Amino acid sequence: MLKNETQQGYLYAVLAFLMWGMAPIYFKQIESIAALEILTHRVIWSVLFLILILFAVKQWHQIQHVIKKPKLLGMLCISSTLLGFNWGLFIWAVNNDHMLDASLGYYINPLLNVLLGVVFLSERLRKWQIIAVIIASLGVLLQVIAYGSFPVVAFALASSFAIYGLLRKKMPVESLPGLLIEALILMPFAILYWYLTPATVSSDMFSNEALLNILLISAGVVTTLPLLCFIGAAKRLPYSTLGLFQYLGPSIMFTLAVTLYGEVFSVERAVTFACIWGALALYSWDSLRASKNQ
Repeated sequence: MLKNETQQGYLYAVLAFLMWGMAPIYFKQIESIAALEILTHRVIWSVLFLILILFAVKQWHQIQHVIKKPKLLGMLCISSTLLGFNWGLFIWAVNNDHMLDASLGYYINPLLNVLLGVVFLSERLRKWQIIAVIIASLGVLLQVIAYGSFPVVAFALASSFAIYGLLRKKMPVESLPGLLIEALILMPFAILYWYLTPATVSSDMFSNEALLNILLISAGVVTTLPLLCFIGAAKRLPYSTLGLFQYLGPSIMFTLAVTLYGEVFSVERAVTFACIWGALALYSWDSLRASKNQ
């Protein structure tokens, strides 16, 4: 792998998880709207936003390339289903005071990425990387124990996005056209939901306040930019390395939940936080040491 591509992968990963970590601030601004209605806006405005980008970068020929391959299109149907489920569940979690559940899910997600990278992509971990994953696993285990029950929401978020990332890494499809096709696959369902469900106070955009409409339309940008960065990073970095970068997003989310939205910061969660960041520091140190020795 070229060094500059690896550096680009690091940049894309940091940008993706910074934006995901800050995303709850956006969704809290429209928490009075039902999660499925927000999801509908995410899908529709993402399609329009991606079409504009695709026009700008002139990658329409890659759309034709995918359409001509039924097997590849079928894989994108699976990945789009995972993506739509993940989008909707995340919105519901944030807007129903389950932000710490969402945070826990995205703490677990990197561990699943490392596992999938080792099992399906034949990636190998060095000694210190294995120790880092064990430390992070202990931190997550403490978080699970602190909940007192199996965190269904957290594991659903973690597993859906881990499998989505693995599928996208294995597909011979560039980030932008692939994401547009996924959004287009979801779009008929979004339009059907909008058409069949009873009208709400926010469903008629012609009668909404301008600020609310701006927020709803912004769902396309909030959705698309971090995903494009994530897919770009997944194409350029080993999946196990990408997995450890993902602690950045839930750490920001965790901090927001505790400091801005008043969720409880217990001793158990403080220990979990310390374990995860310690693991990330150890993993990063080992990766840097190994790159210097090459």
